[in-house]
Amino acid sequence: MKTILVANPKGGSGKTTLSVNIAGFLANRGQRVTMLDLDRQQSAALWLATRPADLPPIRTLDSKKDEAQRNDWLVIDSPAGLHGKNLAHALKLASKIIVPVAPSLFDLQASLDFLKTLAEEKKVRNSKCHIGVVGMRMEMRTKAAWALEHFLATLELPVLAYLRETQVYVNAAFEGKSLFDLPHHIAERELEQWTFLQEWLVQD
Repeated sequence: MKTILVANPKGGSGKTTLSVNIAGFLANRGQRVTMLDLDRQQSAALWLATRPADLPPIRTLDSKKDEAQRNDWLVIDSPAGLHGKNLAHALKLASKIIVPVAPSLFDLQASLDFLKTLAEEKKVRNSKCHIGVVGMRMEMRTKAAWALEHFLATLELPVLAYLRETQVYVNAAFEGKSLFDLPHHIAERELEQWTFLQEWLVQD
């Protein structure tokens, strides 16, 4: 089983939006997918609870049972403030880490500190865990978007996607859906932004 950890210590960075859409992408590829929602708000769990039965299934991991062994993927939606022993434990599980970064001064600083912390972890130093970054809520031609692009360009990490601010994600979530469950004409522009991210997710 492969595990994807979506993490950023800053609340509101877009972790849940990214997590549920990653799970939806993998499920629509015919993969057996489980989600573990570690956030106190349990937004990903709520999304799963509203997911229509006729869509590709995504299971909820019961941490008391060893059910995940029967799955291809585990997607972890991590809580804000992930650090210390909790971060170390999550890293032991993860084969890939995706760090969503929102375009604000506070998000950029928190993300930079977090990425420095990740770089010091033994598993990351030994290249046993791959890290990628996603720019969230991008409004092009704005000062915030420019600041985010400049920040990401300074990192020695792959930038997997720039995802624009749009109601498509919000409306899909209300129905327990991901971009990949929607008719193509509704999510076409957003799906284009996911092209490289999709390739990175499934490559060994």
